[in-house]
Amino acid sequence: MLTKDLLAVSRAGGGYHPEFVDEGHRDLAARVIGVFQGHVGERRETLTDALTEVERESDDFKLVRGFAKLLERDATFETRAPLPPERARRAAFEAAESIGVVTEGERARALQQAADRLGSDRAAIESSLYADLDARQILTEFDRQWTPAALLEQYNLSLAQTALFDATAIRISSADPKALVRAVKRLGLLYEVRKTDDGARELHVTGPDALFKSTRRYGTQFARLLRSVAKTDDWRLEATIDDDGRERTMTLTDADVSVPDVDPIVEPTYDSDVEADFATRFASLDLPWDLRREPEPLEAGASVAIPDFAFEYRHGDFRVFFEIMGFWTPAYVEKKLAQFDTIDDVELLVAYDESLGVGEAIEARDHRAIPYTGSVRVKDVRDALRRYETDLVAANVAELPAELEPEADVITLAELAETHGVSEDAVETTSFPEHELVGRTLVRPSILADLAQRIEPEMTLSEAEAVLDEYGIDDASAVLSRLGYRVEWEGLGGGVIRSQKSA
Repeated sequence: MLTKDLLAVSRAGGGYHPEFVDEGHRDLAARVIGVFQGHVGERRETLTDALTEVERESDDFKLVRGFAKLLERDATFETRAPLPPERARRAAFEAAESIGVVTEGERARALQQAADRLGSDRAAIESSLYADLDARQILTEFDRQWTPAALLEQYNLSLAQTALFDATAIRISSADPKALVRAVKRLGLLYEVRKTDDGARELHVTGPDALFKSTRRYGTQFARLLRSVAKTDDWRLEATIDDDGRERTMTLTDADVSVPDVDPIVEPTYDSDVEADFATRFASLDLPWDLRREPEPLEAGASVAIPDFAFEYRHGDFRVFFEIMGFWTPAYVEKKLAQFDTIDDVELLVAYDESLGVGEAIEARDHRAIPYTGSVRVKDVRDALRRYETDLVAANVAELPAELEPEADVITLAELAETHGVSEDAVETTSFPEHELVGRTLVRPSILADLAQRIEPEMTLSEAEAVLDEYGIDDASAVLSRLGYRVEWEGLGGGVIRSQKSA
């Protein structure tokens, strides 16, 4: 971003138009880059003098300063002096006070006395005295490989960001609205997704205080958001600008602003600790639901809503949306509840902070409410999802034949369920005329007969497991029990197969 004093905008026709640069400014950009590259190893004041000369020769001194401001961020300035400047000044001032410096000769004597005290010479003292002043620091590095094209691109982005400092609200249309919603939440802003007359979706962004009054306090966040906007495709942004009390509209598109070839802003996966904590704990459970972050938008009357999560059932085309309501202003909560009123034909769970006291209001809108304090309890969400599973399993069962005859000699219920695209609970309701269910594994009787011949009492557990591995059986305890054996453990030395009758 640039500083406000470098903002260049046109107000022609009552609008608010940043004065972007184009290929016609390429030579000037190249010259400013060259000034930095040519002054590595020299003082900052020398670099400043050279840039001032370019300003005099240019038609737009603000543009030169804007280019320089951006390049200076990739420049390294260091203090270089024979002695630490503060130490040299302290010794020189103490010597000057004792001598009473008035004339040039007395100054020389004071510097020599300071040099003697520090075990140095007068020249070293003199060159170190003010070496840490900004003007006397040395440009030691200018490593980034700036090109004129990249500088023009960065300038346009920074200029537009600076123009947004005075914005009170923005409206964005983009090919990737979900990416922008994540950025909006990360920046602590509020948003609504509305449908336009042509059926497109538009993001309306404000700050919490904007619910009560028009304010420019979120201009910096709007400016940071622009970088995320410019990373998407086919976008358009309209901003309401407070131009010293007069409201103006600024319009930006992907033709105006893009992001140079630099690392993008890293966005966190979740917008709050509550969401992150819930997602982590839910993912650790072996449930028939996949948790998806920020699914597709839902129709909500004239606008759209993007829930925080969706639970997708693994064994069928069914999903339950999930919204986590933290503590916001009463006005924002009312707006959220009004939006819930208009969401139809979807299953929606809403976890709400108990301090909001909106559980009955959510239930009245035919959505299931889950109260929480501090963190969302996974058990509460699991209980809510289990209500759907009864019908989903029944639907799975209806799709299966009364009998299943797997080709494999040995197959687990999980593998068989995955083959048919249903849950394990659904598979268990059928019969298996050619197999026997041992634990959670289907095994042909002929295989069990073979195992009965090969596994004998007094074998070690590892020997028995090796035999079972040959048949692809992992559940050793269930199969051994079916064959009439138990495992007797002998200290830390391992287990031995014993007949259950000898117990």
